[in-house]
Amino acid sequence: MSEELVSRKELSFQLYEVLDTEALCERERFSEHNKDTFDAVMDTADKIAREKFAPHNRKADLNEPTFDGENVHMIPEVKEAFDTYAESGLIAGRFDFEDGGMQLPETIMMACAGYFMAANPSSTGYSFLTVAAANVIKNFASQALKEKFMPRMLTGEFTGTMALTEPHAGSSLADITTNAKPNEDGSYRIKGSKMFISAGDHQLSNNIVHLVLAKIQGAPAGVKGISLFVVPKFRLDENGEPAERNDVSLAGLIHKMGYRGTTSTVLSFGEKDDCHGYLVGEEHQGLKYMFLMMNEARLGVGFGAAMVGYAGYRYSLAYAKERTQGRVAPHNKPTDKAATIIQHGDVKRMLLAQKSYVEGGMALCFYAARLVDELHTLESPEAKQRTAELLDLLTPVVKAWPSEFGPKANDLAIQILGGSGYTREYPVEQCWRDNRLNPIHEGTNGIQALDLMTRKLWQANGSGLVQLQKMMSEDFAKAQHQASKRLIADLQPYLAKLQKLIPVIGAELKGENQNSLLANASCFLTIFGQIVVSWMWIRQAITAEAALNGGSLSSDDEAFYRGKLQAAKYFIDWELTVTDRDFKILNSMNDSCSNMQEAWF
Repeated sequence: MSEELVSRKELSFQLYEVLDTEALCERERFSEHNKDTFDAVMDTADKIAREKFAPHNRKADLNEPTFDGENVHMIPEVKEAFDTYAESGLIAGRFDFEDGGMQLPETIMMACAGYFMAANPSSTGYSFLTVAAANVIKNFASQALKEKFMPRMLTGEFTGTMALTEPHAGSSLADITTNAKPNEDGSYRIKGSKMFISAGDHQLSNNIVHLVLAKIQGAPAGVKGISLFVVPKFRLDENGEPAERNDVSLAGLIHKMGYRGTTSTVLSFGEKDDCHGYLVGEEHQGLKYMFLMMNEARLGVGFGAAMVGYAGYRYSLAYAKERTQGRVAPHNKPTDKAATIIQHGDVKRMLLAQKSYVEGGMALCFYAARLVDELHTLESPEAKQRTAELLDLLTPVVKAWPSEFGPKANDLAIQILGGSGYTREYPVEQCWRDNRLNPIHEGTNGIQALDLMTRKLWQANGSGLVQLQKMMSEDFAKAQHQASKRLIADLQPYLAKLQKLIPVIGAELKGENQNSLLANASCFLTIFGQIVVSWMWIRQAITAEAALNGGSLSSDDEAFYRGKLQAAKYFIDWELTVTDRDFKILNSMNDSCSNMQEAWF
């Protein structure tokens, strides 16, 4: 099997051919970079992922962290990997030069992340959560808090978490009961408990910086009363060094089916009434601040799901090229040489489905990353606003679509390996277990469906949808060759049906069929997601077809581009058409789910 974690040809295609990431170097923020520096950073990520992360992926899965009542213990390879990652400077990769960062584009940092997610998603979690927490502190905390915590988080001396979920309140953050009491020194005393806190305790760093949602005494009810606090595991002394243990304790570890190398914790705050927390920004604005981290995490979850799906796809592809089984119909004889299973039509179908899911998901996430780069570099306030509205609209899809279809790709990988697929001697069953967490991470896919249909679609008077339509039209106008034009023609009827459906949904959200509509929100997410990913495949097809018609190519390059065209064709022929059912359910306001009674189950 190949030791290559991610095809560099695939990354180069996505970054430089489809997205023209090199053009970002013409903008002031990235003017000190060029394609050579981008490639060098990706080379570094590739090397570290292969040498320090991939070798212990299975070992971390089989030897998950333990807690002896005092400390958490894990295999030593996790710390070796974390330290190497931190020493490389990648934690600070996207941060400003003045903060000690590399000021790299989000698209390049996402490509680097792809290597680590494909190699070992659980060990990768510690650094990725730290980046997201540091970004919240950078954007919303006081200068004093920034100076105390952010520099050491960017070097990996401190790590970070987000502590939202409580035992009685998962996604319903309005119901949290963790509270904060103001103290005379300007800090707060935090009291409450949080659970499912990834990376909530470990021995990888000198301190752990928890971003904790809590309600200050007397705060308004619901989400309007939520504030955000920095709560370190160790309080800092006058020199900024970790000193006295804060009143944060590990109540226990949670044992998951996947991501077993990442500690999942239950944390208690203020059991001794001495948990010091420090307010981030203004009172009662905590959810708004935390949404920066949550939305960043949603893009990360989507991309991680695509990359774990990709890892399984790559392994099953290599396996199918080597494994022999049966003969190829129709005119085969028992004396014929056994065929590799990739020659069988049904195996081709499963491989093509995986390819369409994972490379479509990657393209979607890279597109979202490019929108983040646009937000950081566009000069026009109007252009920035349009970009922000498009990104907001797409975020539920970027999170939910790859996290639904990434595990489906892993399921097909298991099928291709046959009896070997569900054994622990082969990696694809772990890929599925790791990936199965992602439809739940950062807001379940059902919540993403409701968010898309009831909020994001209508936000800013639907300007995100207007921008989406504009971007699609501009891309379709670039099609110069037959295959791409045919794919666009096949997509157009679905775009027309979506255009007719949206006002129906708008009316029913205010009408008597609201319950039926909300119960069928997943159907709308399916429609919207399949159309958006069809667009992503058409973007790839246009690029591939232009390359095929642009001059002489090596046999490998020609095969690569033809594979792109075939996967685009498969997706629109096989996957887009599945939405016919969902259109029917939504247009008829089907009540199969909404009218089901509890007693009937």
